[in-house]
Amino acid sequence: MNAHLEQLSPRPLWRHFRTLCNTPRPSGHEAALIALLERWADGLGLAHDRDAFGNLRIRKPATPGHEQAPGVILQGHLDMVAQANADHPHDFTRDPLDTQVVNGWLHARHTTLGADNGLGVAAALAILEDDALIHGPLEALFTLEEESSMGGALNLAEGWLEGSLLLNLDSEDRGQVYIGCAGGADVIVDAQLPTAPPAADETALSLSLTGLSGGHSGIDIHKGRGNANRLLVRALRALEPLGARLVDYRGGTLRNALPREAFATLMLPEEELAHAQARVAALEAELRAELAGVDEGLSLSLASGAASAAEALTAEASRLLVRALHVAPCGVERMSVELPGVVETSNNLGVVSLAAGRFHLCALVRSLRDSATADLADRFRALFELIGARTRVENAYPGWTPDPESPLLVCFRRLHRERLGNDPEVKVIHAGLECGILGGKYPALDMISFGPLIRGAHSPDERVELASVEEFWTLLRALVEDLATVGAEDAGRSSGAPNS
Repeated sequence: MNAHLEQLSPRPLWRHFRTLCNTPRPSGHEAALIALLERWADGLGLAHDRDAFGNLRIRKPATPGHEQAPGVILQGHLDMVAQANADHPHDFTRDPLDTQVVNGWLHARHTTLGADNGLGVAAALAILEDDALIHGPLEALFTLEEESSMGGALNLAEGWLEGSLLLNLDSEDRGQVYIGCAGGADVIVDAQLPTAPPAADETALSLSLTGLSGGHSGIDIHKGRGNANRLLVRALRALEPLGARLVDYRGGTLRNALPREAFATLMLPEEELAHAQARVAALEAELRAELAGVDEGLSLSLASGAASAAEALTAEASRLLVRALHVAPCGVERMSVELPGVVETSNNLGVVSLAAGRFHLCALVRSLRDSATADLADRFRALFELIGARTRVENAYPGWTPDPESPLLVCFRRLHRERLGNDPEVKVIHAGLECGILGGKYPALDMISFGPLIRGAHSPDERVELASVEEFWTLLRALVEDLATVGAEDAGRSSGAPNS
């Protein structure tokens, strides 16, 4: 499968990416890929080990004569976001991806591509097997469950890594280098809400909102795209005065992906059906106008003929839930003052569900300030306590504080000018790169993050520009070689284990 990838340039990188496309690897299901990589490392005589959580490290000794160069850690995550179009059956635990090249971009048919972070992993593997490359001591660190929880980085063993320089290969913009990122936390809300049987005059209806673009809940949060959970709740709010009662609800699939679709079943007095249809049609027109030029594919519909339910939320429970969701924080909360144009704090209403009275919500709060992350999470707690829900915060991770004077950054900028003829943009990203967590465990690490041009990450529109992959490979290879020929005092703050 995906044999055409091996004809792309640079061939060593794309050969490894083909392996990743053919090996299912959603978060929590990385074991098969790890076993394959360990066999590959054995075949090359490379040392490898895992920490207690299962993160994989593969090591390669320095080129003879360069043993005193600073140790370089090539870092990426093995898992990928599992998203497919609703009408496309795909089992991400069993099925390989189906890739194609269109106008200079690589896509997967109807699913996420896994370029995030498969291309970074593939590049690290290609560096490890490149015997023509001059390099200092190399470690490739492949973490687990980044997309679902940052679990691999959060549970990374301390005192394990030996290098002093870390190249995170998980960025998605050509001509840019990242030196800071937002921290974040998952906010989980659960409640068992009261239900009652449908009345004799009530009919079951299906309400659906589809056709949104979706995207990455950090990188794309400021672009004005629709959030299916936010917008379907607006429809429920519009139907509330007509006596609508929620039966069930499902919207979004991942807390770190902007929800593209949401669906609800509700009970409504039959005499209000015509009014409800009119309100939904009017709201669809309003939403289309609001999202014009940003998210053009929205479709909102209300259909009769849904299977009648044995129970629906009571009228009061339905009203309280819809109102709580309607006022819940969603989208950009604050822009940064210190970093113009960068989102400081945001929230994504990622996953919402209701079944048999059991309500569940998973939101992802992000901020460049850890205090703001904690405060926004507390606002969720205060809000949903009003309807008797239980709220907890999980998987909190710190941000990565920018260091504009980083010696590693100085080296990268020089090479970017020499190889590509221009200066890279130095950026801070509103997304959860693992660097913040890794820096907390290994505070002496000097780190940067860069990668090829990826668009539509975390959605079936994910794609990567082929020309940018060649640039990325050229820079990575040049950087590894350059770092082998400079003294540790010029390229990094320390040598040896940074957190012994």
